Order: sequence, then C-alpha cells, then structure tokens
Amino acid sequence: MTPSVSLLISTSVPEENDENEDQEPGEQESASPAPVTNPAWERVKLARHPKRPHALDYIQRLFTDFQELHGDRAFSDDAAVVGGFAFFEAQPVMVIGQQKGRDTKQKLHRNFGMPKPEGYRKAMRLMNMAAKFSRPVITLVDTPGAYPGIDAEERGQAEAIAVSLREMARMAVPIIVVIIGEGGSGGALALGLGNRVYMLENAVYSVISPESCAAIIYRDSAQAPRAAEALRMTAPDLQGFGLIDGAIAEPEGGAQNDYDLAAGAVRETLRTALTELTPAPGDALLDERYRKFRAMGNFFAGGPA
Repeated sequence: MTPSVSLLISTSVPEENDENEDQEPGEQESASPAPVTNPAWERVKLARHPKRPHALDYIQRLFTDFQELHGDRAFSDDAAVVGGFAFFEAQPVMVIGQQKGRDTKQKLHRNFGMPKPEGYRKAMRLMNMAAKFSRPVITLVDTPGAYPGIDAEERGQAEAIAVSLREMARMAVPIIVVIIGEGGSGGALALGLGNRVYMLENAVYSVISPESCAAIIYRDSAQAPRAAEALRMTAPDLQGFGLIDGAIAEPEGGAQNDYDLAAGAVRETLRTALTELTPAPGDALLDERYRKFRAMGNFFAGGPA
C-alpha cells in the first residue's frame, strides 16, 4: 500500500487508539506535500492565453499614423503578418508583427498566426523598403510556427524563411525584435534576427513546441509540461544563455490583465533601444548583429569565428 493511500485510510477511518486523534485539522493538512509547480509550463499557458494582447493591440498603443501595407508582389497577401510605416514618438519606423485572431472567424482569417511564404516575403518587401528610406525596423513576434500545410511547402516555405534570415542579416538599419507571446521555431526566427531581441516576461521562444518535443522525445504529447521545462524556453532562461537582450516586465498575472500597462513597458524598452541604435552607422549595426548571432551556441575557448 502506498503512503498516500495509507494516509487517506488513517484520516478517513481512524482507529480507537489513533495518536493523531487530538491533533488540530490544520496541523494534519500542513503535513501534506505542497503541489509541484512548473513555471515554464505556466508561462507557456500565459503566452497562449486567448485574451493576451496581439501585435495590432501593441501597434495601436505604441505607434501613431500606422499605414498598413499589403501583399508580397508575387502571390498574395498574408493576413498572419501585418506591417507598415508608422511613427514611434515622432520617429518614423517600419513595424511588422505576426497577428493571431480572437474569435473563430478572425483565427481562420489570420491562419492562427501561422505565416505562409507570402507572409515572410511581404515582411521582406517592407523591410527592404525601410532600409531604402533608412527607417528602423521593429518586429513583434507571436506565432506557434510557420504554417506547415502542403500549399505553403509548394510555394517554398523553407526558402522564404531562409531568405528572410539572410536579408535581415544584411540590412544596415536598426532592427529591434520583441517576442510578445509565442516564439515558435523558424516561423518566429524568420522575423527575429535583430540588433536587440527582447521578450515579454511570460513569452516563450523555442525551436519546437512543447507538445511536438514531447511527442518526439517522450513518445507522448501529454508530457508537454515536462518538455517545456527541459527546453529552457522562458525569458529568464534565454537571457541567462545570452540569447536575448532583456525581459520586459508584465502586469501582475500576465499582459492580458492590463494592455496599457504591458504596452507601456514595451514602450520604455523600444525608446531605450532606438536611442542606442539610431545614431550608429550602418556598418556598425551590421557588425554588431553578425557578432551577436555568431556568438550564440559557441562552445569553443577561442571565441566566435
């Protein structure tokens, strides 16, 4: 008989000479083990919260005169990616975000925030336009991953992501990345190559979702909480590894509890980053970005190549 079953029997049907008979109820309850918590999985659930602010919620609160631009000039427009010129505190910028939906109709229209190749090509078109006019680029990342459908693969999903990474590495303008919710796999990384990369406190950023990781490693997707802890996908973990530049505090309980307060914290971070990066010449921005990403995952004593 297990200890937990024995405890249940002893407290439910006490014997005549039970030594705990005179013990206070509160004392018996305090003897039970505290529930095990999993902060990583709790943050995954907060990052996916249905009421969490999305890209357009932040754009509405942080930027003025936002002019959304559409289409990749090759196939179609992808509603999972929104972007356009705007002003951040009187400074002209290009802002691009991955947009999820709220209700069923919006989720289908936005493809649940999973971009197709035309979404990444639209983002590249807008970034190239920003570089032409020397505008800083700000990306708001929030996606479970790039869309894995047959139509997306037929139109070159992997190529679109690879080109996005290449072009972001070459742009001689400041690039600031903020992961506002889910940062899933290459779908997030495709818009995540910046001079500064920040995460909201309860956002997550990983090469694979916890469910997919659990299905592969543990042969059971129900082990997702265990996988989330092993993936080290939270902001404190990634900041400790030097993969992000900082974590942005959220309102108590999560960003979904106060959109304005969450946006205010993002505003302070963007203001600081733009102040640091805007005066830098293009060559310095490119060199800094190159060294930043070359140093990731380096385990050699000699430093990055």
